[in-house]
Amino acid sequence: MNRFRWTSLIPVVAMALLAGITYWLLQATKPHTNEDVIRPKAHTPDYFAENFSVSELDQSGVTQYRLTAQKLIHYEDTEDSDLTKPAIRAFQPGKPIVTATGDWGTVNSDASIVNLYDNARILRAPGDGDPEMQADSQHFRVLVNDDVIETEKPVKLRRGLSVMTADGMNYNNVTRVMKLFGNVRGAIAASDTAGSISR
Repeated sequence: MNRFRWTSLIPVVAMALLAGITYWLLQATKPHTNEDVIRPKAHTPDYFAENFSVSELDQSGVTQYRLTAQKLIHYEDTEDSDLTKPAIRAFQPGKPIVTATGDWGTVNSDASIVNLYDNARILRAPGDGDPEMQADSQHFRVLVNDDVIETEKPVKLRRGLSVMTADGMNYNNVTRVMKLFGNVRGAIAASDTAGSISR
C-alpha cells in the first residue's frame, strides 16, 4: 500500500520539479522591464584629455585653426567640453595670426563655437601695414565657421597707440573690421587713423 502511494507520487513530483525549472529558466532569461527603458544621458564626464591640440585644415591641407588647452573634459549629454587655459589661433595666408585665449572656456560638439572666459584676450600680430591689436574682456565668443569674434561684455581695445573701451565688440577676421558697441570711449592716435574701427 505504501509502495503504491510513493510510486504514484513520483510522476507528480517530477512534473512539479520540471515546472519549477521551466519557470526559473523563464525568469532568468526574461529581460527586466527597466532594461527596456532608455536611460537619459547624464551631465557627467565621459572622457578627458590633457595638453591637447586639434587643428582644422583647408582642402589643400593647410592649417586654418588650431585649438589647444591644458585640459579638456567632455560631457556625454550635451557633447560639449570644458577647457582649461584654452587658446585658439586663426591662420590666413598673407595675414597676421590672430590668437584668442582665456583662463577657461567651452567648445561645442562640432567645434564651431568656442567661448573664452576670465582674462579673455584677442591678440592680432602686426603685419600687412597694421600695428598689433589687443582686446581684453571677461568673455569672447569665437564663431569659427564665420571667422568672427564677439563679446557682449565690456572690452578694452588697444591698436598701436590707440586705446578704446566699449560695452561690446564684434571683430570680423576676414574683413578685418572691428565694431564697438554701447558707450565707446577712447583716443585714436594720428598714426592709427587709417585703421578699420567702426561704431
